[in-house]
Amino acid sequence: MPRVLHRVLAALLTVGAGLVAAPAAHAGTSPVQRTVDAVSTLRWGACPTGAPAPQECATLQVPLDYRHPHGRAISVEVSRIPAADPGKRKGVLMLNGGGPSAGLDVPASLGALLPAEVRDRYDLVAFDPRGIGYSTPMSCGRGADELIRDVQLSLLSFPAADGSIGANVSFAKRMAKQCAANSGDLLRHITTANVARDMDRIRRALGERTVSYYGLSWGTYLGSLYRALFPRTVDRMVLDSSVDPYVRGYDDFRTFSVALEDRWPDLAAFGVANAGSVRLGTTARQVRKNYLALTAQLDRHPVMLTETLAPINGNFVRLFTWLLSYNDAALIATEEEPLPQMAQLWRAAGAVAAGHATSADRAFLAGLANGLVAGGTLPNVPQDNLLSVGWAYSCGDKAWPRNVGTYARNVAADRAAFPLTAGAPANVAPCSAWAVQPAGPEPAVEPIGRRDVLILQNERDPSTPLNGARGMRRAMGSDAVLVTVDAGGHGVLIHPKPNACAIGALTSYLTTGALPATDKACA
Repeated sequence: MPRVLHRVLAALLTVGAGLVAAPAAHAGTSPVQRTVDAVSTLRWGACPTGAPAPQECATLQVPLDYRHPHGRAISVEVSRIPAADPGKRKGVLMLNGGGPSAGLDVPASLGALLPAEVRDRYDLVAFDPRGIGYSTPMSCGRGADELIRDVQLSLLSFPAADGSIGANVSFAKRMAKQCAANSGDLLRHITTANVARDMDRIRRALGERTVSYYGLSWGTYLGSLYRALFPRTVDRMVLDSSVDPYVRGYDDFRTFSVALEDRWPDLAAFGVANAGSVRLGTTARQVRKNYLALTAQLDRHPVMLTETLAPINGNFVRLFTWLLSYNDAALIATEEEPLPQMAQLWRAAGAVAAGHATSADRAFLAGLANGLVAGGTLPNVPQDNLLSVGWAYSCGDKAWPRNVGTYARNVAADRAAFPLTAGAPANVAPCSAWAVQPAGPEPAVEPIGRRDVLILQNERDPSTPLNGARGMRRAMGSDAVLVTVDAGGHGVLIHPKPNACAIGALTSYLTTGALPATDKACA
């Protein structure tokens, strides 16, 4: 599996009433004052992921249903790396790497990207959200072979080559039924708001009166709901690559079409710069025209390889173009991989379509599909967990349309307006037939009168477009500051060449509490 896809998977797979919170300390309060009222009740030990020290893990029991807090309990697995310099320790920085996906090893992975000044001052704490990984996982009962065969339906639901969605409707109904049969009562309580409530249980178990927070992608929505439910427990919050808290469920999925269009100029320029390898043209216009022609040709004449169960068709190329566009690492040559991942995808797809693919081309394409499934499987966790749980969160947060005609019309419209994604983000998904409906409205994200949120956003993000960050900024009003970066890719912090201006704002805020005076754009 290409190394870049591990990061992609983390980003994609890395979507009742709150408890009464203790008063929050002022940002300048000392660590001793902030923790004097309680002591951690978590028992730390080895992590089930096998992550080495200094990362350690513990299990916390939380209510399945916060409306009945003394009823059935489920497990949430928590991880921690203590502050690198205990003498400078400020408190806890809770982390979420997006998805919704497994987050247990986020202190090690994201922690390595955080500036040393931040690692010195904070215990880095993360967890597997409920229903995911080692936190009472859900399942739709799918095995590895089925996941590979249906790889074009697990993340986005691509319509048929002619734009019809009949097969998608059948898949959605079957998956909704399987998910209910294999996960039962758990599904009703897999919501972002309940994860926020779990976060506050973690805060209390850590013995902290307040926590700071960094969230990426879906983690931005999680952070915004945590702040809405427990405003007095938030010290400092950083939201990286934000969703719009008022564009949720089906409408949120549809934004992927706009997002990839935002990102495309970077990909077209990459195609031009690597014209000799990619062979899609020497101008941006040629690259787009020939890319669309290639995917259309593979739609008409899909290819099956003995190395994988996944059909190599236009939707295969569209899916992995989108996934690889998440991080500029796929556009950069290295000693280990002198031909960037995106170039390998486009070249191999062209070779397969032309009927002269080499064994290396075949192995690369098969490795994408097989590796996505293998990389999304954790030991002693249902095989399909990370490739199914995104449905549970989207369905549980907000009801999707039930009328098949809505999806058919929107797919047709988006195929014409956004050909790069061929209507997939507008297509029907298991949420259209989900067995349970959301229990109630999501908490309102709105200003609370505390200026304590820093929003970071790349301008050309293929997953959470700039409009999403602007929506988060509008929802929080003067409580937040938006820092945009003239860059492509998903995640300001995880960019292979992090922007010094934006990372400087993050470092200053988390270490001193100083936010930029106004919204700003980083070159």
